[in-house]
Amino acid sequence: MDIVGQFPLFYFPDYGSAWMMGITGTIHILASHTSVGAAILFAFLAHKAYKENRSDLYPYMKKYGMFLLIFSYVIGSITGPGIWYTATAASPRGISALIHNFVWVWATEWVFFVYEVIGVFALVYFMNKIDKKTHLKLTYSFALASVGTLALIIGIISFMMWPGTDAYYTTGSASDAFFGINTFPHMFLRIGFMVMMSGVIGIVISSSMKKEKPELSDELSRKMGFISILGGAITLFGFVWYMQTLPENAHAIFAYDRDAIIQNRIILMVLFILYFGLAIVRPRLIHPAFASLMIVVILVSGLWKGEKLRESMRKPYVAGQYIYSNQIISRDVEGKNIKSELPLIAQKGLLKTNPWIPQNLRTITPSNQLEAGELLTKIACSSCHSLEKSGKYRPMKDRIAGMDKEAIKGILYGIGAGAFTHMPTLQLPEEEYEAIATWLVAQDY
Repeated sequence: MDIVGQFPLFYFPDYGSAWMMGITGTIHILASHTSVGAAILFAFLAHKAYKENRSDLYPYMKKYGMFLLIFSYVIGSITGPGIWYTATAASPRGISALIHNFVWVWATEWVFFVYEVIGVFALVYFMNKIDKKTHLKLTYSFALASVGTLALIIGIISFMMWPGTDAYYTTGSASDAFFGINTFPHMFLRIGFMVMMSGVIGIVISSSMKKEKPELSDELSRKMGFISILGGAITLFGFVWYMQTLPENAHAIFAYDRDAIIQNRIILMVLFILYFGLAIVRPRLIHPAFASLMIVVILVSGLWKGEKLRESMRKPYVAGQYIYSNQIISRDVEGKNIKSELPLIAQKGLLKTNPWIPQNLRTITPSNQLEAGELLTKIACSSCHSLEKSGKYRPMKDRIAGMDKEAIKGILYGIGAGAFTHMPTLQLPEEEYEAIATWLVAQDY
C-alpha cells in the first residue's frame, strides 16, 4: 500500500494544536530573550564597575542576576522542554525536519546553553568571592555564550520561515539551510528586542532600590531608559529589514492585517518612548509595580502579537518551505531524498494514504461520510483553524459561515488549484471533497 509519512493527529479543541505550541513558545521567548539581553547588559555593568572602581554597582548586579536566574533560567528551562513536547505533538514532521537538518547545530547550542546555566550561577554566587578581574572575564564569557546560543537558534528558526538558498533543495546541506537571506535581519530584530527587554527588567530592579539608595536608583533607571531606547531603535531597524527579506506567501498574509499591525506597533512604540523617557527624566516617578506591569504589556501586546504574526506569515508551511503546516511534504528536496507527497494524495486521497486512518473509514460510504469528513477536516485544516463554533484562533466559522455545500466545495477546489498562497495546495479525490463539505455544512456555522 502507498502511504505518506504522517504521524497520528494531535487535535486540541477550540484553540488548535499549533497555538498551544505558540502560547508556550511566547512565554519561553520572553524568558530566554531576557537572558541574552541581560547577559550583554551584565557584561556592560561589570566592565563599568571594574574600570571605574564602582563597587556600588555590584549589589545591583547581584539583584539583577538573581532575577535573571529565576525569571530566565528557571521559567525558561521549564517552558523550553514544554515547546519540545507541544511541538513534537503538534508538528512532528516540522521538528523532524529541524533535527535532520541541524542536529549538530542544535548539539552545539546545547553546549553554549549548559555553559550559560553554569555561568549565571557562578556570576551571582561568586560575586565578591572572587577577584573582580576574574569576575569580569566570567561576565564576558557568559555574554558570548548567550549571543552564541542566539545566533545558532536564529539560523534554525529562520529556516522554518525560508530556507537558506535555493541550492538547499539540491544539496540538503546544513550551511545552505542555515544562512538564509533573512537570518541576519532576524538576528538584528531579536537582539534589539533583547536589549530593550534587558533595560525593562533593569528598571524593575533599579526602581525597587529607591528607598535604600535613591541616587544610585535614579542613575541606573536613567541608564536603563537609554539602553531600552537603543534596543527599541535596533528592533525597529531589524523589523523593517526583516520584512524586506520574506517570501511572497508571508507578504500575502501580512497584507490581510497590515493596518491593524502597523497601528499596534505605532501605539506600542509611543507607549515605550513615553515610558523610557519617564525613566530618563523623572526616574523616581516609576514604581516597581508599574515597572513590572510593563513586562506584562510587552508580553501580551508586543511579544504575543509579534510571534503570532511570524507564525502566521510562515503559512502554509511549517518548515523549510517544503513541509505544509498540516505535515504533508509539498515538494522534492533532492539533497535529503525527500519526495513530494502531493501527487500520491491527489491520486488516492488522504484516507487511503495516511497510515493512522481506522480501517472502517478508508473507504467513504453514505453511512460513514460524516465521520470521514470530520477526520479529513481535522487532518487537513486543524493545524491552522479551530473547527468548533467556540473556536478562538482562525475559527472556521468565520470563513464559511452561511455557505452551502457547493460554495464550500468551490473553496476546496480553489485551495487544490493553488488559488490561496497562504493555504496548502492540496488536491483530493472528489469523494473526500464531498465528505469535508458535507461535515462542514452539518456544523451549521
